[in-house]
Amino acid sequence: MADFADVAADIAQTDLDHALHNAKRVEFTSYFDCEECGTEIPEQRRRLGSVTLCIGCQSALEAKQKHFRG
Repeated sequence: MADFADVAADIAQTDLDHALHNAKRVEFTSYFDCEECGTEIPEQRRRLGSVTLCIGCQSALEAKQKHFRG
């Protein structure tokens, strides 16, 4: 019979396995041009990975999401 520590360890391992599996599926595509306004995205920002918006458009998106979060 498993004790609480064994059950907790099994749950933690399952969560870790799922997180690792999901991390492998993430695409790290960085665009050279902002998909919203078309301006060039600086190289330093593209190095972050999965960047599709310039700083201005990303800031505007985050401000809009914060405003309408409810």
